Amino acid sequence: MPVEPQPAGTDPERGPHFVQSLERGLLVIRAFSAEHPSMTLSDVARETDLTRAAARRFLLTLADLGYVRTDGRLFSLTPRVLELGYAYVASAGLPDVAQPHLEDLSARVRESASVSVLEGDDVLYVARVATSRIMTVGIRVGTRFPAVATSMGRVLLADRDEDELEAFLARTRLEQLTRFTVTDPQELRAELRRVRERGYAIVDQELEEGLRSLAAPIRDTTGKVIAAANVSAHASRSSIEDVRRDLLPALVETASRIEADLASVSRRDAGL
Repeated sequence: MPVEPQPAGTDPERGPHFVQSLERGLLVIRAFSAEHPSMTLSDVARETDLTRAAARRFLLTLADLGYVRTDGRLFSLTPRVLELGYAYVASAGLPDVAQPHLEDLSARVRESASVSVLEGDDVLYVARVATSRIMTVGIRVGTRFPAVATSMGRVLLADRDEDELEAFLARTRLEQLTRFTVTDPQELRAELRRVRERGYAIVDQELEEGLRSLAAPIRDTTGKVIAAANVSAHASRSSIEDVRRDLLPALVETASRIEADLASVSRRDAGL
């Protein structure tokens, strides 16, 4: 039978430190899934075993915080919940795991290499090896760029479900950064479908003229894309075919090695 959340510290099995309201809030977030991307208040109450009143309070609080959206009847998660996962990715050792592989990749192809995660509507650089300064703006760990105009951003966005993508496109302004930037939502949707199908993204001078960028996904043990790796080259010395022929095999191999090392870290931390 649905129950109201109890005050913190009242559960003898959990201890006096336990905050049940936090547990219930996370339970509401976890109730959404690929099978249930949108739910009514009654659906959420049933899935979480909360009363309608309690479920409503949690849903409206999450909506105020930007993690849930509603049309007045249906509730669904927003892409902002992905921010909750970034702390885990960073603490799980992604930058430390990726850095030596990026150094090896950069030495092999003689181009700059990076790893990013999706945070909000941007890609956030978490590891980087630079051979030369291609862009007018310096790139370092912590740099952000609009996800829509970057190869890593498109790899990360292509893994999101349709509801997440629609929410993203509805709130994101497709800014004309260069004369090559894709600013039509339909064209961007089509490109993301192509990225999903072929397993990599190439962005040709859309973020900055003269910059060509290639990205491949980095997946966790469940197959979910948690990060992206890329190499960048100057358009004056590398055509699109050059990028695809000369850089793609090494990049895909590097992403695979990072995935393998992350899986090993996960098994080690789990004591397996």
